[in-house]
Amino acid sequence: MKTDDRLDSPIAAVCREKGMKLTGQRRTIAHVLSESDDHPDVEELYRRAVAVDPRISIATVYRTVRLFEENGILRRRDFGGGRARYETTDHGDHFHLIDVDTGTVMEFDDEDLKALLAGIGARMGYEVATTRLELYGRRLKKKSRQAI
Repeated sequence: MKTDDRLDSPIAAVCREKGMKLTGQRRTIAHVLSESDDHPDVEELYRRAVAVDPRISIATVYRTVRLFEENGILRRRDFGGGRARYETTDHGDHFHLIDVDTGTVMEFDDEDLKALLAGIGARMGYEVATTRLELYGRRLKKKSRQAI
């Protein structure tokens, strides 16, 4: 079967580098994950993948996610809400802010925070190898202006 170049993706490239068998359905799932700018759970990933290829089953998505996780391509995240979400492992250390009302997960990077964490590690006699920080919060309400 000829490779569909439209579905080539960074995740598919990593799979090939690792010598993994890349079926058409896995290629589609890899493409959908590569195009994601959020942290989808398996159900959301399935909805997106089936829009590209209606032959994909939820079982295939579960198996593929597990395979990608076992091979270090995906990282499982638990941001609450009773469902695991996934992100690729290739974009380095970053932090997450989770809106407790909507479940929205926002990524952010902060060099000052990284320096602070490295300093804490050094004071304790360690070099920080990696970090994981999740902030949970509610959006601040704008103060209403008083009539003058």
